[in-house]
Amino acid sequence: MTQIQTFPFEKDKFDQLKEYHFGLNWPVVYIQENGKEMYIGQSTSVYSRSKQHFDNPDRVRLKRLHIITDEEFNLSSAYDFEAYLIQYIAAEGIYKLQNENGGLVNHNYFDREKYLAKLETVWPLLREKALVKQELKDIRNSEFFKYSPYKALTPEQLIVSENLEKSIRKGKPVTHVINGSPGTGKSILALYLLKLLRETKQTKHLNAALVVPMRSLRGTLQRVLKRAPGMGAGMVIGPSDVIKQKYDLLIVDEAHRLRRRVNLTNFPSFDGTNKALGLSKESTQLDWIMASSVQQIFFYDQRQNIVPGDVRPADFEELNAIQHELVSQMRVEGGDDYLKFIDDLLELNRATPLKSEKYEFKIYDDIRDMVRDIKMKDAEHKLARLVAGYAWSWNTKGGKDGHDIEIDGLKLVWNSTNLDWVNSRNSINEVGCIYTVQGYDLNYAGIIIGPELSYNESTGKLVIDEKKYKDINGKRSITEPGELKRYIINIYKTLLTRGIKGTYVYVVDEKLRNQFKQLLGNMSVKSPIVISEKLTLSPITVAMVQIPLVGSAPCGNPLLGEENIEEHILVEKSKIKHGYQYFILRAEGDSMDLAGINDGDIVLCRQQEKADTGDRVVALLGGENVTIKKYGPRENGIRLLLPVSSNKSHIPITPGEGDSVQGIVQEVIEERDE
Repeated sequence: MTQIQTFPFEKDKFDQLKEYHFGLNWPVVYIQENGKEMYIGQSTSVYSRSKQHFDNPDRVRLKRLHIITDEEFNLSSAYDFEAYLIQYIAAEGIYKLQNENGGLVNHNYFDREKYLAKLETVWPLLREKALVKQELKDIRNSEFFKYSPYKALTPEQLIVSENLEKSIRKGKPVTHVINGSPGTGKSILALYLLKLLRETKQTKHLNAALVVPMRSLRGTLQRVLKRAPGMGAGMVIGPSDVIKQKYDLLIVDEAHRLRRRVNLTNFPSFDGTNKALGLSKESTQLDWIMASSVQQIFFYDQRQNIVPGDVRPADFEELNAIQHELVSQMRVEGGDDYLKFIDDLLELNRATPLKSEKYEFKIYDDIRDMVRDIKMKDAEHKLARLVAGYAWSWNTKGGKDGHDIEIDGLKLVWNSTNLDWVNSRNSINEVGCIYTVQGYDLNYAGIIIGPELSYNESTGKLVIDEKKYKDINGKRSITEPGELKRYIINIYKTLLTRGIKGTYVYVVDEKLRNQFKQLLGNMSVKSPIVISEKLTLSPITVAMVQIPLVGSAPCGNPLLGEENIEEHILVEKSKIKHGYQYFILRAEGDSMDLAGINDGDIVLCRQQEKADTGDRVVALLGGENVTIKKYGPRENGIRLLLPVSSNKSHIPITPGEGDSVQGIVQEVIEERDE
């Protein structure tokens, strides 16, 4: 069992660590803090490490030592646990972390899922000690967590980072291009590298900045770096800011959105920058970067060119740059093959089956069903949003009344803001366009494929209707055959790769919708489409989580007190929802047999104090007795606890003062032996 033991961080008290069971020769994770600053580490001898830290002028300011222990910890799990704690605690922002970001690596090892699940149980212990405040789910959805420079790198990202760092140290003029599809962690690596260079002795003197072409994403990253120790919002700039000084290094995120002199809203400003840099009138923002810096790093994805004003792929090919590749999918839980799946679908090839069974992909016949499901997912997970191709005019721009989009009588409105729309107050009731979500992550994305994209049954090809594509700047200045089609396809490829946990799709054109369904095979469109092959997995290959069994009638409060835990039972991780604590009960009696819960069943329960009418709730009565009942409707201000039983001797229970709901029954995971 994972526990936390606290010691004073004082030199004359170190003998307590020496005598502590886990103080010598055992992998532990530890936290040192003084209420304002914190350091997080791991060691196989916390006693020896503490003596070393006491000689460090930064560490000696820290007054308390919290040791996180577990009999099952090994070196790999301790390293992993340390990395995750750094990421989550840095994202919460209560403490100024003394940790640097170098060395955080996301690697695999035996039973990793089991160890990571322990974070869900240790987090409430950290909250009890007031070391953290927020729920894990809220932190995961925060912009600082998603873009934190403390993110652990994949081995692939680490190799690229090391190669870039070696090249930068030489100080010679050089250009690097890091090619990566959506979700391969380009922004994460860019921020990590910027912070690493600022902390490393050989590179901290460099005048470096992160260039972000998109205003909304730029504002988000400025807020992130404003909170990062040793960094600052001023390290994130726009393309036009590069003329203000000469840079040793410019790192460009979302480099595919750099602009050329096409379809601009302010031609004089663009021309002024070219003039200030001594460039020709037709030079691009890519040329600005090259003229303003000795070294350049471009994070680039050709498939995310979406308008004629974007710098063309040919311009990047002429850079004579050192090329790097990021291929491992980090955003979409569907895995690396999800991008191939989307490519196949939009190229009208039979979709390659996904290997992951946990990713939700749905195609809807009714737009109302998709809107409803996205709102339900947002209530459960947050960050579920509707987005669409630019196939409807923006009638409500400037706060005008009315609607923009109408599909089968359902009226919707476009995003009311372009700046940080994903996190804006009313975004769940709006539809975002491509400019609001490029560079952002969503938990669930509901994609409306507009009528500008249709299917020709005679030719078997996708057809673009230019008149139905409403982005004026998205089609003005088109010079090449098929160019508009490429931009529109890239827009939908970008939209369809925003969802971390799932992607829901409604296609306006019925012929195209039916073709997509045919390519996916004879599968239901009302429920999640399982696109992976049916496999029989052994318990070893299924990710499992240890959940405490608190028996049938624990005594005392709280229900999950350590004294009530009989044992831990392994449960498939896919059953565990993020942000909740779980426990298991052994059901007694037949008071809920008509609700699917029989005597002796093992029941998985989700801890929460609020319930809805009809829920099967776990209630604690008199601080001692636990019962499972149906949560009845409110009558005279009181909720009755109702039996659902074939045995008519059971009667409703009227809760008394101090009685409380402890959780919701999620499912029966093991039925009694007959």
